[in-house]
Amino acid sequence: MQHGSLKDPVVAYETWGELNFQKDNAILLFTGLSPSAHAASSDLDSSHGWWEPMVGPGRPIDTSKYFVICVNSLGSCFGSTGPSSIDPATDKPYGLNFPVLTLEDIARGGHEVISSLGLTQLHSVIGASMGGMTALAFSILYPAAAKALVSISSSARVSPYAIALRSLQREMIRSDPMWREGAYDIDQQPVVGMQQARKLGMITYRSPEEFQKRFGREFVSEERKQNDIFGIDFEVESYLDAHATKFTGTFDANCYLYLSRAMDLFDVADHGGSLEQGLSRVGADRALVIGVQTDVLFPIDQQRELAEGLKSSQREVLFHSLPSLQGHDAFLVDMDRFRPILCDFFNCTMNQPGQLKSVNPFPF
Repeated sequence: MQHGSLKDPVVAYETWGELNFQKDNAILLFTGLSPSAHAASSDLDSSHGWWEPMVGPGRPIDTSKYFVICVNSLGSCFGSTGPSSIDPATDKPYGLNFPVLTLEDIARGGHEVISSLGLTQLHSVIGASMGGMTALAFSILYPAAAKALVSISSSARVSPYAIALRSLQREMIRSDPMWREGAYDIDQQPVVGMQQARKLGMITYRSPEEFQKRFGREFVSEERKQNDIFGIDFEVESYLDAHATKFTGTFDANCYLYLSRAMDLFDVADHGGSLEQGLSRVGADRALVIGVQTDVLFPIDQQRELAEGLKSSQREVLFHSLPSLQGHDAFLVDMDRFRPILCDFFNCTMNQPGQLKSVNPFPF
């Protein structure tokens, strides 16, 4: 990987709803590592979106009220320029000639999108997981651009534990002989490495408590067993294998490497020299931070730290600590807990600035 620049990069995006006359009802949505910009179905694309229960008419992010813009991250493989895109200088995929990618770069891409739409200020910027960090970077880089910030299952910087996990995932991909130092053919990707990385990812996306409750030590049926002494015996193994197989061919390996590394590189302290100074540059006057107590990738203490750091005399911060069993993936599946919180934030008036309201079952 190398530092550098891109010539005329493209950022793909989708929109829902309509911009009002005042142009003050736009919400910018940043995604996690692997989703496309297709957060919800629409008249142009009726397929199910990755956040379908949240975005749409009458839903918490109500597209009959808000104009929602979801961007595909720069560096991804779903329409935005990334390592799998054609380098105009060589007429071949960038591969490892793609410059080092940061979440600040992705945030800048999002800002270019809203500028192209003639927007100077957003109602809110929102993201979950990697998207939450990108939303935070956006609010630091463009403090006047969004009145509100929503960070879900994210943090101001990832933990050494999370870095170690993602480092191993990247090593799995790079150790696959089909990776070929990043110069693989588009139709001959390092499938085994990607599947292994996905399995490890699925372990970190959910919680030990959920695995215990959902699978226990349940064995697969005899007819589903493989003719392999070290094959799949347990239901939890079958679960991981199914998700790894489903992931095959849906995401580019080099894009995965670049985006994964971008998450590890992000640190709010880079903007001012300390966490406190970095967070003081956030321009939003309302903030919502939601975390999950069983999340091993973004532990609840990190999210409490983010909420505390965002508190100021001019900003109200609302912090929710949720007891979901689903760990990091809870924002995608535990709709009964997440929907009311987002509905209240986007449709209700909050308290006075300077307050930090916590609804977690244990105090700050």
